[in-house]
Amino acid sequence: MQCYSLPAAFETFVDLLDFFKIVLMTSTIETAKRTVRIGTRKSQLALVQTYWVKAELEKHFPDVEFEVEKMSTQGDKILDVPLAKIGDKGLFTKELEVGMLNNSTDFAVHSLKDLPTNLPEGLMLGCVTKRVDPADALAVNEKNKDKTLATFPPGSIIGTSSLRRLAQLRHNYPHLEFKDIRGNVNTRLAKLDAGEYDGIILAVAGLQRLDMSDRIHEIIAPEISLHAVGQGALGIECREGDEEILEILKVLEDSDSSDRAMAERSFLRDLEGGCQVPIGVNTSIDGDTLTVVGMVASLDGKQLLKDTVTGKKQDSEQLGKDLAGKLREQGAGEILAKIFEEVGRG
Repeated sequence: MQCYSLPAAFETFVDLLDFFKIVLMTSTIETAKRTVRIGTRKSQLALVQTYWVKAELEKHFPDVEFEVEKMSTQGDKILDVPLAKIGDKGLFTKELEVGMLNNSTDFAVHSLKDLPTNLPEGLMLGCVTKRVDPADALAVNEKNKDKTLATFPPGSIIGTSSLRRLAQLRHNYPHLEFKDIRGNVNTRLAKLDAGEYDGIILAVAGLQRLDMSDRIHEIIAPEISLHAVGQGALGIECREGDEEILEILKVLEDSDSSDRAMAERSFLRDLEGGCQVPIGVNTSIDGDTLTVVGMVASLDGKQLLKDTVTGKKQDSEQLGKDLAGKLREQGAGEILAKIFEEVGRG
């Protein structure tokens, strides 16, 4: 609190009272902190990611109080149904978005791969953080520590809840059996260790953020499995036009990660896909040049279309659309229409 010297004399007692009112008001203004509320899921990974965001923002804005509001989403509650059967529109985001729209929270932290490409009216993607390794990884049961995806014996059971991973792995390893697996990372690893699976597929980024890198047995090369749109980056969603929050979020924005994410999300949006369809990507930036590789596959992995576009990174969204057009010309639309019919979402 700032110290004030008392004037030598006051003409009236009222002057003295007015002086102390000013001191009190100034002190209140100086010590009051703006409170910003952050929405997040309750899962361990979501909380690790959110508290990382909170800590980073606190470094830059020591006079702002950041509070975390934990919520459960539909995707967290329904654990006995494959994700593709539930549908993916806001599966892990809707409740967080309602919180922002009713002003109970100011922004929400998502794994960008879970954030739909079409957001509700009034909300926007306010920031994309620096991306970590977006690759997929194989974790194995102890008895299979000498195995890889290529050397597993026929009939080995691999767990995954992702149609994207399923289609690509079926294409490359038709000798393996694949079984759906749900739950958070710890739950999935517990099922693996209990012997329900010979191996499971997880995101490298999630394992690294949970300090579980020791469970990464094999990082799957992009030639085998292109990653999900946005995988490895955090997407921070906020209200449109909230300039104060957007200004705060600027300190977390990574321009290259954002350009790559915009291309990937544009590609997915143009194909009218979602988080749970067999669509994969890989992007890279060299100077001002952005390269986008995209893939669409059938559920059985027998049809797999892949193509590449390259251009200026400032044209990221158009590059995504161009790539979608190239794959559509090769039959991607028909493949996706059949998938939507098969999983009951068409």
